[in-house]
Amino acid sequence: MRTRIIIAVVGVLVLAGAAVAYVGFASARSHDVAATGAVSLAPGPRLLFRSTADADRGHVATVAVTDPGGPRTVSPLSCARVYAAGGTGLCLRQDGDLTTYQLAVLDRGLGVQREIPLVGLPNRARVSASGRMLAWTVFVTGDSYNGGLFSTRAGILDTANGDLAGTLEDYAVTLDGRPYQAADLNFWGVTFTRDDRHFYATMSTAGRRYLVAGDFAAHTVRTVHENVECPSLSPDGTRVAFKSAVDGDPARGWRLSVLDLATSKVTPLAESRSVDDQPAWLDDHTIGYGLPRGPGHADVWSVPADGRGAPRLLIPDAESPAAL
Repeated sequence: MRTRIIIAVVGVLVLAGAAVAYVGFASARSHDVAATGAVSLAPGPRLLFRSTADADRGHVATVAVTDPGGPRTVSPLSCARVYAAGGTGLCLRQDGDLTTYQLAVLDRGLGVQREIPLVGLPNRARVSASGRMLAWTVFVTGDSYNGGLFSTRAGILDTANGDLAGTLEDYAVTLDGRPYQAADLNFWGVTFTRDDRHFYATMSTAGRRYLVAGDFAAHTVRTVHENVECPSLSPDGTRVAFKSAVDGDPARGWRLSVLDLATSKVTPLAESRSVDDQPAWLDDHTIGYGLPRGPGHADVWSVPADGRGAPRLLIPDAESPAAL
């Protein structure tokens, strides 16, 4: 047991150090690199992503759905994490020359509509299908219960009326049907339903991870399923793609699966490699996700959502995918 604890702690420290180095490197590049074209977030047959190519690392780019490995349109905007839907974009980025970070709300032409300071390192980003609701996750330190290691904070913004939930830790929690309170609550990986009020997310407490269903208006969450991380709701609202710790142990890596919300059936996907990413539905039948490939590089892969087939390389030198 002592050996496993030491290995787990060392693993978390290594991941935390990698996250710091990664975000710092990703955001340090200039924001004035010349664009090779006009990137639009308007709905259309394009895939949005963050480039990890040497020539334009960190820049927001798009490719045609019909030719994802082909020519890309690259913008001058740099982000550590990016996502878009319904003509609205969310960019988590460095705050100018400061060592802090911010959330930038983007219009369909990548114009910045609002900036919100972030206390932590960018990790996840999501936009509801309508473009109204935005969600983000950051790594933070300083929680007394966590011994100085990384914790997470997840927030939600309603762009229609400006309502802001800076952290889901203020929400009322129901765990297994009973009210629950704890100092070690952590939330991350939000995904929205079609009604722009309800959402799913990951909650951790007492060493366990849960899929929770949330209500933005009521400020409540309730547990739905255990060992679910970084959920992503399907376009039809019936399934959740997610990563889960192998045998419940993050030190052993993560496996991509799909949960049927009506039956609670879990279908492991054909990707057998460890995927530490919030998957994205590229259509009703396909899951996209980023996989690291050496320092500073990653590729976007896809895999069928029904557990069949095999993973395939979709966009080289890319990560943080979103289907526009």
